[in-house]
Amino acid sequence: MMVKIKRIYDSVSADDGRRIYIDRLWPRGMKKGDAVFDDWLKEVSPSGDLRKWFGHDPARWHEFKKRYAKELEEKKEVVGQLKRQARKGTITLLYSAKDREHNNAVAMKEMLEKDGGPDVKTAAKTAA
Repeated sequence: MMVKIKRIYDSVSADDGRRIYIDRLWPRGMKKGDAVFDDWLKEVSPSGDLRKWFGHDPARWHEFKKRYAKELEEKKEVVGQLKRQARKGTITLLYSAKDREHNNAVAMKEMLEKDGGPDVKTAAKTAA
């Protein structure tokens, strides 16, 4: 399983594989024609309430990952789709946040790769 992460503003690479944007909101300052991605999976982005609560505050990172994993328990089908794509070849999870260490793509990558890609329920328990 090969999962990469990148800001949507970063340049496209030949080794990106399938590029999947996983934020709910369109990236600031980017024109529709300038964004390069294969899929936009808004469904796996954190809820608006969770995103606002987190605010990319590193002090809330651990709790954000637990809450995000819990939200994803209800979206197993879409998360499963990501796992299947990653098993077939490289996927790059795209995000728009400025913080490269504390964002939903980092959390999603950890969940997908944990123990070879457990179901989301297991990921939620291990994030605790």
